[in-house]
Amino acid sequence: MTQPYDERAERKRYIRRRQQIVFSCVGAVLAVALVVSALFYFHVGGLGITATSAVKPNYGVRVPCSTKDANGKNQTYSNYANVKVRVLNGTKFVGFAKAVSTALSNRQFKVTGWDNYKGKKVERTTIYFGKNAINEAYTLNTNFTDAVMVMDDRDDKLIDVVLGASFNDLANKDSLPSGDTAIENFEGCVPVQSMGTLPKALDHEKGGMTASIVMTA
Repeated sequence: MTQPYDERAERKRYIRRRQQIVFSCVGAVLAVALVVSALFYFHVGGLGITATSAVKPNYGVRVPCSTKDANGKNQTYSNYANVKVRVLNGTKFVGFAKAVSTALSNRQFKVTGWDNYKGKKVERTTIYFGKNAINEAYTLNTNFTDAVMVMDDRDDKLIDVVLGASFNDLANKDSLPSGDTAIENFEGCVPVQSMGTLPKALDHEKGGMTASIVMTA
């Protein structure tokens, strides 16, 4: 005898079948996601490893090691009052060099003047120095967070700081090394004798004084 058709029971069976299908699909997706996550987590086959480009010491520019003492040890950072600095504005902002000069003077650096940089606009702040002011350049560099140090062929002790677009502010005073701290060389620095041919120094008067000062620099 034919069983009577029960619409409600059939509908329940249909819903259960749909639920089983949905749950099976969701379970399969979760299982795949779990496997993929595990592959990334454990870096299987290199998955999940972020490719980062290492920042080269001194931004890839060769720099000399600091001058050592008679015993071959690193000397301490220089007294700010003995560091002669000229600040040049390599940005589009008027008055930038004067503001930084004032800030460095307030930190007791011997600022000889400020001016506009005569070349093209500068992207990264650059500290130019000669063979007789290596330790002083390292000392000045601690006050900047964005600078690259470049040794040129000058033989006096004036250091030029060319402000670039990367400059935001001087390093916080609390983060600066104390005067009795040994100079920390750049990784990969070379002896000054190994620097090879040096670029020509920016125009400046011997003794560290600028020929003219542009008050809007």
